[in-house]
Amino acid sequence: MNLVALFATNEIYWIVVFIIVDVILGIVAALIKKDFRIGKVATFMVRPVIGYVLGFAVLELVVQAWPKLIMVPTIAYVLILLALLGSILNNLNKMGLPIPNYLKKD
Repeated sequence: MNLVALFATNEIYWIVVFIIVDVILGIVAALIKKDFRIGKVATFMVRPVIGYVLGFAVLELVVQAWPKLIMVPTIAYVLILLALLGSILNNLNKMGLPIPNYLKKD
């Protein structure tokens, strides 16, 4: 098993890109609202990096063991991107960009 190859997928790349965009927008939104706390950045980084990146990599390993589950990583990938997109939209809303109610975080 090659760990570098496991993390060198297009899916992991886009998850990391979305995380970076989300973190940057979250920091900017917090600075605009004068609510920036360095501890919040550290807490935020644990959830997406461990939960999304490592979780997705584990799903890829599971599929190698059980090929019948081939659709699971694809479904997880879409859900991860949707979750990150929701967080990005939430940060844009905090920055003053009007977001339709059905896209806002409750």
